[in-house]
Amino acid sequence: MRLAEHDGKRLLHQHGVAIPHGMLLHAAPAKDAEGILKAQVLEGGRGKRGLVRRSLAGEAPAVAAAIRAALGDEAAPLLLEEAVPMAREIYLALRIDGTAQSIELLCAPEGGVEVEHAASLLRCGIEPEAPGALETTYAALRVGFPPDLAARLARLALRLARILRDEDLELLEINPLGVLADGRLVACDAKLVRDDAATFRHAAPALSAALEDAALTPLERRAREQGFQLVELQGGTVAMITAGAGLGMLMLDLLADAGCPAACFMDNANGGPAETMPDRLAAAFEIAARPEVKAIMFFTTLASRGLKARVDALAAALRARPPTKPFLAGIAAGQCGAARLPAGAGARRPRRGRRRRAARRSARAGAGGGGGGAWLSYSGSIPAIRMMRPYFSRSLWP
Repeated sequence: MRLAEHDGKRLLHQHGVAIPHGMLLHAAPAKDAEGILKAQVLEGGRGKRGLVRRSLAGEAPAVAAAIRAALGDEAAPLLLEEAVPMAREIYLALRIDGTAQSIELLCAPEGGVEVEHAASLLRCGIEPEAPGALETTYAALRVGFPPDLAARLARLALRLARILRDEDLELLEINPLGVLADGRLVACDAKLVRDDAATFRHAAPALSAALEDAALTPLERRAREQGFQLVELQGGTVAMITAGAGLGMLMLDLLADAGCPAACFMDNANGGPAETMPDRLAAAFEIAARPEVKAIMFFTTLASRGLKARVDALAAALRARPPTKPFLAGIAAGQCGAARLPAGAGARRPRRGRRRRAARRSARAGAGGGGGGAWLSYSGSIPAIRMMRPYFSRSLWP
């Protein structure tokens, strides 16, 4: 869950991090108000869209109206903050490095747009409670900053790392971190993303929750109520049905490489029901009804479920509602799923190459257009494929 800037800064302030004085506005600001007016939206790029503007005395109502007009919402929440006199801007962020399973510090001598890709970006792992953590962080920052500033940044970085850990954040980004003339450090903008798996430990801030709900499409909202996550993707041509973020992201990349981008992304929801496949299929078929979507792709892996139950459920759903666009189904059965097959089934471990071929087949099916029909790609047993054969017009063997 991404926190709105207002909510993120309140969280930082609760942990003792300096932020500008400000207030959240739901109505027009006072005529004598002045400072920085910022739209409270969850997506980035506010500056480029004219959603962050400076207001002098007497200009605030007109500036606020212009921002809300750009958003198309006369009641959109705005954050009015004091203009901080910064002597210098710095980029400072901490994130979870999924590969190293540790916290990574990123820092650049200048703030700005896309600074995280700058050549001057300093990176180092950081463990706030490890012996010598302050000295190690200082040494990494000393490469790009004078000694006194590097020392203050190192102390702040350790504090932010503790906040990231205690608040279950995946990302804590301050851009810019303002350096005042007297040396104080102020978080002038903040982007915080909380791990969805830890939401049960933290009450969702009202503003962030409202913005997240308002950003959902009707189909995304329905999926959430049914117990799974759905994200509609603009410009996609394949309605993709998957379970699990890792597999979903892999298939997104493979479809894009094949020149046939996905029109949606699906993932399991924490605490959701055990079975959501019929609802996922219904959502995908609804997306596939759009003229720009040319094919439907179902791809799943089985690690702990029996293959027969999955095949029966998929076949029943397709009998009840035959697809109107080319349909490709891919099933990769792991060891647990394979153990439930008849003796001698000869199940094999799924390979990445089969997923790539499945993506290419979906792309070819989408390019061809036309009516319904189904393709089957299965990493597992031949008997299982025969079991599905009556429900498909064509089978693709491993």
